[in-house]
Amino acid sequence: MEGYCVKCKAKKEMKDSKEQILKNGRRAAKGKCETCGTSMFKILGSK
Repeated sequence: MEGYCVKCKAKKEMKDSKEQILKNGRRAAKGKCETCGTSMFKILGSK
């Protein structure tokens, strides 16, 4: 899954990404940047 890394300032591939459900019921993915290891977060669309 691809997300935006704020440290690299570019779209990068997320490693170890896991899908979560937020408090408001929306889906999101959380993972780490392959290059620098910074946490990444992406809000996903509905199913």
